[in-house]
Amino acid sequence: MTEQANNGAAQAEQGPQFSLQRIYVKDLSFEAPKSPEIFRQEWAPSVALDLNTRQKTLDGDFHEVVLTLSVTVKTGEETAFIAEVQQAGIFLIKGLDAASMSHTLGAFCPNLLFPYARETLDSLVVRGSFPALMLAPVNFDALYAQELQRMQSAGEATAQA
Repeated sequence: MTEQANNGAAQAEQGPQFSLQRIYVKDLSFEAPKSPEIFRQEWAPSVALDLNTRQKTLDGDFHEVVLTLSVTVKTGEETAFIAEVQQAGIFLIKGLDAASMSHTLGAFCPNLLFPYARETLDSLVVRGSFPALMLAPVNFDALYAQELQRMQSAGEATAQA
């Protein structure tokens, strides 16, 4: 009995735990609907980036976080290419309160996944014979804070209605 109590105390002293278990590509797609004609046009691209995250709880303290980057590049009115990657990770997360867990899953984990997704997307675009796609870094903490604020505003609006 004393051994069990000591083990419980040792685990409590450890505090929160975070461990990256695996990073992987969950889904990947590339489409160049106007090739090869698009290669003969003047290259004046406009880039639209759509970013999304989702998470789900797996067994016990394991969580999957999926970061989706969708890029549509047009030159004039013509779509040069559409590329999408779902970069996922499995994380072991223990001992966090609800707010910290939400922030970890909504901002910290996507921040870890982004460089992998960016590199995968860039490689995919280059393989399609287009110029490298150098996406700027993303501030997931700011996006998370905006989403919290949006949810609070929506909650207040619902409460007032």
